[in-house]
Amino acid sequence: MNIVMLTNTYTPHVGGVARSVESFTREYRHKGHRTLVVAPEFPEASDQEKDLLRIPAIQNFNGSDFSLVLPVSGLLKDTMKAFQPDIIHSHHPYLLGVTALRIARYRGLPLVFTHHTRYEEYSHYVPGDSPALKRFIIEAATRYANLADLVVAPSESIRKLLREREVTTPVEIVPTGVVLENFSRGEGAGVRRQLNIPEDSYVVGHLGRLAPEKNIQFLARSVVEFMRYAKGRSDGTGLPHPCYFLVIGTGPEEPTIREIFREAGLDSQLHMLGTLQQPDLADALAAMDVFAFSSKSETQGMVLTEAMAVGLPVVAVDAPGAREVVKDQDNGRLLPDKASVQEFAVALASLAEQSPPERSQMRETARRTAEAFSMDRTAEKILGCYASLQPHKDAGWADPEESWEASLRLIKTEWDILKSAGSAAGAALSRTGH
Repeated sequence: MNIVMLTNTYTPHVGGVARSVESFTREYRHKGHRTLVVAPEFPEASDQEKDLLRIPAIQNFNGSDFSLVLPVSGLLKDTMKAFQPDIIHSHHPYLLGVTALRIARYRGLPLVFTHHTRYEEYSHYVPGDSPALKRFIIEAATRYANLADLVVAPSESIRKLLREREVTTPVEIVPTGVVLENFSRGEGAGVRRQLNIPEDSYVVGHLGRLAPEKNIQFLARSVVEFMRYAKGRSDGTGLPHPCYFLVIGTGPEEPTIREIFREAGLDSQLHMLGTLQQPDLADALAAMDVFAFSSKSETQGMVLTEAMAVGLPVVAVDAPGAREVVKDQDNGRLLPDKASVQEFAVALASLAEQSPPERSQMRETARRTAEAFSMDRTAEKILGCYASLQPHKDAGWADPEESWEASLRLIKTEWDILKSAGSAAGAALSRTGH
């Protein structure tokens, strides 16, 4: 099968969508399927990437770490003609997502759309952020989903949300899997030695893009509160001291984390490692004792299953993605979504105070959770979804790019795009009260 993946973000950008596309692409190729990725240009991207087409893009859009894809001319005509795709898989409803729709309709191919993101949570990156803009973003994503042949939801929470938003296209739940063998060999002792972290210290860890929508300030303040709590009780009551915070990832909130720890006088107990690749990533995760996660904008628990594959219990807030992975008092702690900094800190302390047998049991339960999210299983499921889809009835001309029928399909697609955008704008504005 020849699969085209179109995404507005891809490696070396750090983020869940980029890592998801990369993981599925690698697994598809491993299973013998040819996969072409169409993605924006990005600083420091390798020029040795196979079957990857980079599109010109504006870097660091509006002060973020995202790239803004520039308009693509010619519908990638020559590339698609040479590649002969069977499936077009879009990973965003905007920018290259629109290009994906054009290609699919132009060539009479099935369009699959993964609804990775609660897009309205990212509206602060766009000038003029407002409630009306958030409504427009939701409406536009919903209408795009209804133009696809199949929508992939990374979790049950997101499938339920899509149905509430009146997505009528069939929806399949397929989370991004974890490559278990990549994380089972992590060696954390060396990382601790390199960072001068004592062997008997307790290490709270985090992995992810450090951005406002990830609730990073709350997380940093919670860990600081936990460290203060641990220091005050380091008198033989079971809480280890000193404690450390080990952060993997980059993003605009990095200076904020550093400032919070500096103000608390705990900057010597903060280690920020930036972006890591395997095997360094698994080693750094293995250096942790617990994984802390407070984002409420996720659609799936990808980094949570990676942490659990190492054997880490997770402390998280009840939100989409997390609630499908974290089972309270089983493989970690799942707190109410309105939990306070103090409550999050106490949850961290409750795991730090566990006896060795209790800690060992929770780590084993975390590993078993990760096994249910293996990359092999999730890739097989989505490949089965691809195989169930049929080309559109008007496909099959010897040279569709030159045919009159293909031109008519393109005109209809452009009308669908314009009608969808106009309807989304109208629906958003109709709810403003004006």
